[in-house]
Amino acid sequence: MINTLLLPELREMLETGDEAGLREFAGALHPARAAEFMEGLTAEETWRVLRAAEEARRVDIFGYLDSGRQVEIVESIAPGEMAPLMAELPADDRVDLLNDVDNAVVEEVLPLMAHEERRETLRLLEHAEGTAGALMTTEVAKLSENLTVHQALEEISRQAENLETVYYNYIVDDANHLRGLVSARQLVTHYREPNLRLADLAQRDVVTVHVDDDQEVVAKKVANYNFLAIPVVDDERRLLGIITHDDIIDVLREEATEDAHMAGGVARLDESYLDTPWYTLVWKRVIWLTVLFFFATFTISALTSFEHTLEKLPWLMAFVPLVLSSGGNTGNQSATLVITAMTNGELKAKDWWRVMRRELAMGLSLGLLLSMMGLISVSIYAWRTSATPDSTLPIPSLRDMLVVPITLIAVALCGALCGGALPLLFRRMGLDPALMSNPFVSGICDVAGIVIYMTVALLLLPQLSG
Repeated sequence: MINTLLLPELREMLETGDEAGLREFAGALHPARAAEFMEGLTAEETWRVLRAAEEARRVDIFGYLDSGRQVEIVESIAPGEMAPLMAELPADDRVDLLNDVDNAVVEEVLPLMAHEERRETLRLLEHAEGTAGALMTTEVAKLSENLTVHQALEEISRQAENLETVYYNYIVDDANHLRGLVSARQLVTHYREPNLRLADLAQRDVVTVHVDDDQEVVAKKVANYNFLAIPVVDDERRLLGIITHDDIIDVLREEATEDAHMAGGVARLDESYLDTPWYTLVWKRVIWLTVLFFFATFTISALTSFEHTLEKLPWLMAFVPLVLSSGGNTGNQSATLVITAMTNGELKAKDWWRVMRRELAMGLSLGLLLSMMGLISVSIYAWRTSATPDSTLPIPSLRDMLVVPITLIAVALCGALCGGALPLLFRRMGLDPALMSNPFVSGICDVAGIVIYMTVALLLLPQLSG
């Protein structure tokens, strides 16, 4: 609402060329709020506001714009104007942005950046996307263990302007090998001991990630240790950079979004929903719909193969949706619980037997509860059928009615075991467990449910065996 009220004022300042008003707007608000208020502006208008701001504030506001708007600005504004701003961005943010920008624009912008920033950018761009190297920033506080607390504080004050964070300060030797860590809190705590050497203060057992580690591994390690940042090293334990908590939050959000898409049977989106063209959304969805449609044909085949059974007792058909939903929903619940536990690091593929025992117990318990509700449902059906004088449908006997509750026990058990086992199997095969999404589990349970339902009917009802 506030955005809508302020937007006309911004447009008026742009139309009248009120540079002082634009500068005041950019400087008066928090950078995140300023970026939020500019959402309704075009890329050119947004850049005019940014250009009026002071250089440091311009970089801050630009960093809070959504990635789509950043790309739009970089691709529409002259490279000579964009290069200085790009050079001031944190190295990791700069690389993330350039990965999304058209290659032709990147080739124009990079040569215009300062040599040091260009070299650093090219080095980071070499790392595969989704790895620690692609996430890290090289703007890290490095100290010698021979420094005293007083000297270290002075050194940090000199480096601070070019660093993303100074909370963790890393001890390195002359060859840049990581030797330890000293936090800003430790330095402040020992401020009254200015001659204390960092060698006597440093934490030596430093948790690190390798430059080629997957971003999920990095995110889990940071979450497990509650770090604000984690150092990135190579095979020789040379300090290459750090990954900060804000980048980890982005990774976790990205992974959660991807898992949510998979759970719904949708391929991963490379851009936001509104920024993705409708035909791309159609393609992302139709791929999985085709696979699920293929699974559905098995359900039709299963029903067709039991056509003779259904002709003898047509009332069985009325409870097919109940059977299918019970098995599918139970399987979806199990799959969701197991996938979530695996994502959080609570489960590993080696825990399959413990999972199976738990799902067996839960499947039987849920099946018994569902069977009681199923018996009530089929009893109501029998009562309504008998109370309808002109009904031509046969009234199920007590023995007939037992088919539904027994089937519900079996399909709930089958769904629980399938939902628990399939994600573990995918992990064992080196695949993402989220691929075994709810639609897939439902498709498998539907086919199994039909087979179980008809098999129970054939075994329990002698009139069907003829």
